[in-house]
Amino acid sequence: MKKVIRIGTRDSELALWQAKTVQEQLKQLGYETTLVPVKSTGDLVLDKPLYAMGITGIFTKTLDVAMLNGSIDIAVHSMKDVPTLLPEGIVQTAVLERAAFEDILVTSGSFDATKACTIATGSLRRKAQWLHRYSHHEVVELRGNVNTRLQKLTDNNWQGAIFAKAGLERINLLPKNHTVLDWMIPAPAQGAMVVVALEHDTFCIEATSKLNHLNSYLCTHIEREFLNVLEGGCTAPIGALALVNEDIVQFKGVLFSLDGKTKLEIEKETKVESYKNFGRECALELLANSGKELMKNIKNELR
Repeated sequence: MKKVIRIGTRDSELALWQAKTVQEQLKQLGYETTLVPVKSTGDLVLDKPLYAMGITGIFTKTLDVAMLNGSIDIAVHSMKDVPTLLPEGIVQTAVLERAAFEDILVTSGSFDATKACTIATGSLRRKAQWLHRYSHHEVVELRGNVNTRLQKLTDNNWQGAIFAKAGLERINLLPKNHTVLDWMIPAPAQGAMVVVALEHDTFCIEATSKLNHLNSYLCTHIEREFLNVLEGGCTAPIGALALVNEDIVQFKGVLFSLDGKTKLEIEKETKVESYKNFGRECALELLANSGKELMKNIKNELR
């Protein structure tokens, strides 16, 4: 009997959209699938900042457990939510073609950055970059799925909230009153979707590897390698973006202090064929140029 691939996913609208996208692509290749939605701790606990919960991969851990205990065969994630080191026994099989990587500001009513404003985000990276640019603004905590966060922006007396453009576009919620923050360096792998499977499941690995988009894989590999060496995860304001231009990879990485006052930046390029250790080299260079001390300060502040 032909195997039916059980696709694990969080049960938010965006996560389901992503899982259904993978499901449709596998169907076009002739594979039978079924969706298995689950709730993650990150979706259930909304009254604490992510960095304060002390769990790596808070949005992916539940699906990791489901895969390891045999409840699902593969999982689909927003790649920026996935720890750079996967659990033992689980492997990355495909990075789908990347969507928009930019952050956007969604505003409520009129917005004047020169005045005192309250901006909402649950991301240390977004908060630090915003305060670096607008030190006179206040940044408040914002948690929940995309729909919940948009509603909170409507319900509160905030001037704006920061979102990933790809998430709102995917479920047709991108409002007209938004601005692309082209100066903000995105989270590593932002806008990319990743598929993972059990390392011994040759059937699912072979099936899902057909969905891999080479340039998207290459760029996210560099960005996540940079993050891994900096020891970022969700606990440091780290941004990274790699772009392929013909046979050249252009990379930009940033590390901020939590208050946004200190900014360390690296910008380099390399040949596509030299991508494998490029993210690591960039991270090591940043660490050697005051990054090590800044990372130490960040970890002490978050204790």
